[in-house]
Amino acid sequence: MIFLTVGTQLPFDRFVKIVDAWAYNHPEEEVFAQIAEGSYIPKHMEYIDYLTEQQYSEVFNKSEVILAHAAMGSVISSLMASKPIVIYPRKASLGEHRNEHQLATCNKLSHLDGCYIASEPEQLYSHLGDLRSLHGGSISPYANQDLLETIENFIVRNA
Repeated sequence: MIFLTVGTQLPFDRFVKIVDAWAYNHPEEEVFAQIAEGSYIPKHMEYIDYLTEQQYSEVFNKSEVILAHAAMGSVISSLMASKPIVIYPRKASLGEHRNEHQLATCNKLSHLDGCYIASEPEQLYSHLGDLRSLHGGSISPYANQDLLETIENFIVRNA
């Protein structure tokens, strides 16, 4: 299963529409989306506005691939669980956020094994078209303290 999550603070209709269009062309793939309070209603994948923490854990654990905006919680959770994550950043230039920090986050994360960055729809479709070759990364909060400190410093510096 593919799990699309847009977080709980803001809708991300552009991302949901792109994945819904892909799901239409790939009915053999199970896609579940958490869409927040978006105005776009998916037609080709199962969805919910919000998940409880327990529901989120259940869907996350069942998923083989995570699709997310550039949210550190989703990235770290995916890497710790060795699940591939495709990150599609919100763009302030399109009114999706207050600044371009998600693009900067993607630049910093692009070198991590298991993180796949898609800044444009074509890149997202390319990753989705190659699902079976995506592999999860690996971090441990104990073995990779330098990585976690780097991420934390980046967040604090750009907050």
